[in-house]
Amino acid sequence: QVQLVESGGGLVQPGGSLRLSCAASGNILSIYTMGWYRMATGKQRELVGAYTSAGSAKYADSVKGRFTISRDNAKNTVYLQMNSLKPEDTAVYYCYADIQTGWVARADYWGQGTQVTVSS
Repeated sequence: QVQLVESGGGLVQPGGSLRLSCAASGNILSIYTMGWYRMATGKQRELVGAYTSAGSAKYADSVKGRFTISRDNAKNTVYLQMNSLKPEDTAVYYCYADIQTGWVARADYWGQGTQVTVSS
């Protein structure tokens, strides 16, 4: 079994910062890409950013220059540092990880989601 546990969401004023964390645990052989999606009310799910096992990161255009993804491979943890937050960043944020658990077993796993609300 694999679990992804997120933390760090909350309420913040526009222009503020939050840091999300997502730790993977369980029967893990290898973790490939880890990243974050978000889903705002009435909108489609959006890829916020992803960080590959090779160390490269990509971001949605809407968050470039404001959000930073980092990863601690020793802790199987991915982070999302969010700065200069805007009301339109309000959403439930979900982490995901592409994880190999067996010789031929590999799948995407998801966190439970954490609410981020940007409001004055």
